[in-house]
Amino acid sequence: MLLSLVGMVVAFNQRAIVYKAITMGQVLLLAPLALAGYIAARRMADRFPQSPGLILLAGGGAGLIGGAVIAALLIIGHVINLRAVFINASPALYQVLMFGREYPLGVGLPVLAGLVVSELSAGVFLLPPRPRSAIIQAAMWVVLIGLLRDLLVTVINLWGPIATWIRWLFAQSGLSPVGAVVVFGIASGLSLWRSSRPAQAWLNRFPAQQRWIRWGVLALSGVILLALPWVLGSFFSEILDNVGLYILMGLGLNIVVGFAGLLDLGYVAFYAIGAYSMGVLTSPELGFFNLSYWQALPIALAIAVLSGVLLGLPVLKMRGDYLAIVTLGFGEIIRLLVLSDWLRPYLGGSHGIQLIARPRIGPLELATQQQLYYVILVSCLIAGVISWRLKDSRLGRAWMAVREDQDVAQALGVNPVTTKLLAFATGALFSGLSGTIFAAKLGSTIPGDFGFLVSINVLALIIIGGMGSIPGVVVGALALVGLPGLLREFAEFRLLVYGAVLMAMMLMRPEGLWPEARRQLELHEEAAMPVEEPLPASPVPIPAFSSTVRDGGES
Repeated sequence: MLLSLVGMVVAFNQRAIVYKAITMGQVLLLAPLALAGYIAARRMADRFPQSPGLILLAGGGAGLIGGAVIAALLIIGHVINLRAVFINASPALYQVLMFGREYPLGVGLPVLAGLVVSELSAGVFLLPPRPRSAIIQAAMWVVLIGLLRDLLVTVINLWGPIATWIRWLFAQSGLSPVGAVVVFGIASGLSLWRSSRPAQAWLNRFPAQQRWIRWGVLALSGVILLALPWVLGSFFSEILDNVGLYILMGLGLNIVVGFAGLLDLGYVAFYAIGAYSMGVLTSPELGFFNLSYWQALPIALAIAVLSGVLLGLPVLKMRGDYLAIVTLGFGEIIRLLVLSDWLRPYLGGSHGIQLIARPRIGPLELATQQQLYYVILVSCLIAGVISWRLKDSRLGRAWMAVREDQDVAQALGVNPVTTKLLAFATGALFSGLSGTIFAAKLGSTIPGDFGFLVSINVLALIIIGGMGSIPGVVVGALALVGLPGLLREFAEFRLLVYGAVLMAMMLMRPEGLWPEARRQLELHEEAAMPVEEPLPASPVPIPAFSSTVRDGGES
């Protein structure tokens, strides 16, 4: 009912998922009822696992109640004008809720629909795990592809003759009925194949060839990564570029926070330092140096590393919340310095710096999203390899020792000063590199690009991906940065859907989408550890002639 009253059901009722069969508005209306039926069936199964009748009854009852609530909204809305309170309680909404029928005949349809949908979801729950998972995943793929129809068709049109083999899956809006069946069949078949793992069984038969197969998979992945910008077009290349820039920053902050345990809330400062250093060194507008991108890059990175060391020096003895507050202040200091009149002749003030140089390879200037994608990809690969090698090195173990207990680490011979400074410097290096590419990508830089929210987003992607996990940084960046680009189909409801998806992610995977193995083991060990019942307190004998016992039992 909430989705109906905020206007999402009406707004998406014209967008078909399956052409002339079901719309996105109907999906938003029925999906919560199906979810309620599934959850009710699962809870009933926990109590009465051998009673399928009770499970179906519980699932149907949940959908019946949900449908009755919608029916009550229709009756109240017919009697009272709800638009004074809920502006979206319009006749158009009532028509959608009654599936196009008139009042009062249509009032019973939400109840009936809720009952049918929830019974179906409870029936799916009763299936064995493999087909159940396959049906749920296939249904989600049908909804996703139907919703993203416009974006996908735009991309597919770039593929030339291949496009004609695929476009028949789509209708004027959403998937065609035949296309929906094909997508459902392919998605469910792949899910069943993956759960049976025949490929893994096949590999186990030929252990000698596994190394070559692994190299083949890596080579194929490399070819796919290289072809992505030309296959997906400029829109998705822009999303990939932004994701790559956040991966670079995430890898740096993952070292500072995930490996060394130093909470840095001013991380955006190094991003700004990298961008402004590139601007000062290359922009002819300021007229100081006028270097090329590649000439200015090592100088900009050195300035970023030096800034990381300068930040690390005064906070060496700080931990926890105090460290977070000081780093937050450092980020604000950088932003205010950039905006100050004192540095306006050098940094451009609120107008920023224009005409920043872009990377060149010979006569070719890398200016488009597709071309800059390769610079970002190479930078991410280098940063990823450095992070991966550092993680299991002597320095990486020293970072983790300081993170777990600095006093014990120092007692074991770890130098906390050097260890912390190297963490700040490495994190600043990756963030500064991301800032230089960002400035070259836009060709300009302004103070508004480096707000506090950037630091929070980078920290959030590490938490969502899994603190301390290098693959988790990539997954977290795809979820946190790439997802909003794909959610443009939800228009003004994009942030609402985005927040709901993030909440679902953290509820289902509190340790992160791709957690670091050691932390995951620690979490599961704590969860699996039996709770020890307190032993009954043994009676303490009171000495008959104790000096602490006074007359009358008072001590």
